[in-house]
Amino acid sequence: MIHGWKRPGTGESALRILVVGSGGREHALCWAIAASPLCAKLYCAPGNAGIAESAECVPVGAMELDRLVAFARERKIDFVAVGPEQPLVAGLVDRLDAAGIKSFGPKAGAAALEGSKGFTKDLCARHGIPTAAYRRFTDAGQAAQYIKERGAPIVVKADGLAAGKGVTVAQSVDEAVAAARDALVGGRFGQSGASVVVEEFLEGEEASFFALVDGVHALPLAAAQDHKAVGEGDVGPNTGGMGAYSPAPVMTEAMAKQTMERIVLPTVRAMAAEGRPFKGVLYAGLMIGREGPKLIEYNARFGDPECQVLMPRLKSDILPALIASADGELKDFDLRWRDEAALTVVMAARGYPEKPEAGGAIAGVEKANALMGVHVFHAGTKRDAAGRLVAAGGRVLNVTALGKTVAEAQALAYRAVDLIDFPQGFCRRDIGWRAVKRA
Repeated sequence: MIHGWKRPGTGESALRILVVGSGGREHALCWAIAASPLCAKLYCAPGNAGIAESAECVPVGAMELDRLVAFARERKIDFVAVGPEQPLVAGLVDRLDAAGIKSFGPKAGAAALEGSKGFTKDLCARHGIPTAAYRRFTDAGQAAQYIKERGAPIVVKADGLAAGKGVTVAQSVDEAVAAARDALVGGRFGQSGASVVVEEFLEGEEASFFALVDGVHALPLAAAQDHKAVGEGDVGPNTGGMGAYSPAPVMTEAMAKQTMERIVLPTVRAMAAEGRPFKGVLYAGLMIGREGPKLIEYNARFGDPECQVLMPRLKSDILPALIASADGELKDFDLRWRDEAALTVVMAARGYPEKPEAGGAIAGVEKANALMGVHVFHAGTKRDAAGRLVAAGGRVLNVTALGKTVAEAQALAYRAVDLIDFPQGFCRRDIGWRAVKRA
């Protein structure tokens, strides 16, 4: 059982943990794992300036798979938690498993749920999982013909990984045709865009639903809602996420039950039946409409920035839950959640998502962190030669706050944002607007 898990060959119950990744999601995971009494030593590869406060950062990239396995062997790591999707799709968990190192996350065959949107759509079609009508294309002319037949609005998606930027919700036929051509002919997304999915535009409200999965069983987590568009009022190009909040009012208890019964559990059974058992966290991006929940897409890892609102709301120790997922022991597992709402605001570098400016100096994070109920999770940050905190990515900071309501969490988060001096940064000022308006 998990509560009696001990280091192999020892009588110790504390573990040596490695988290892989360098973003806000990984900072939130490190922050939560570091608080576990099961954790004796925490490493993060490669980490960032904020993660360094919770873990020992090691200079190994998330896609340096052989070096990660070698490091885990050298440091006698007991458990690896893989944060980003890229190493999961590339087979890091497969390599760790072959080396006899326990890890959290799906193997490459199961990570195809995120690695190929076409794979997921075909799986849904075979197993009757509700999703938007679609077609797959590798030829721009055929895609254009289908788009013209269907009309707009319509959605064009790069098949592979595109850091959250491969989706175009086209309001006109011309925009959709151009998006398909940019991917298939222009090579905008490289190999990830060599195939596209063109699908029906779904109406309703989006939500992010998470479940831990052990190959057979699924344990639902708290729901969240993120904000993909770069601009206030949900305008502009899609990003990896400009902010999020949890719980999401649209995900009622009844809606969560429908999601488990119609989408998550059928997917877990389908993946097992097709020889790709899924272990890890299954993140269902949903559209909640008049016909109930429909799947927009799957991710095979914690959301970013959703993880930054889930971890502060979690009352239970996250580490035993991650280990239970790896060990196939989720059947009788349970987690407890805080009643408070959490909201996170992404502070991004000017020019994001297309051409973010690097190197901008950041001050005042300590002042923001000093506010009761606030924690600033770092994403694209580093220390320069003078020891100053500077931007080193598109999404730079995640300013997270807890409150009795989403409105209270929102007010506190923006109070914290205003204490941070980041002249070359920007943020949306309307994160959580749907929940606040609903209240």
